[in-house]
Amino acid sequence: MADKPTLSIARSPASPGGERHAETLAAVRAALDTLRFGQVVLTVHEGKVVQLDVTEKQRFG
Repeated sequence: MADKPTLSIARSPASPGGERHAETLAAVRAALDTLRFGQVVLTVHEGKVVQLDVTEKQRFG
């Protein structure tokens, strides 16, 4: 089985709201780690992530 790709997002050390930023990144990483087929959609308002939607597809072969 191939290795899973990793999420890598660079951020500045002095970014405001660092704790919330880390929480958002953790939620995105968790969604990507568990998703096999589907999509992850982030909704951004005024430069801030306000919603994370995960749609999972089930494939039957």
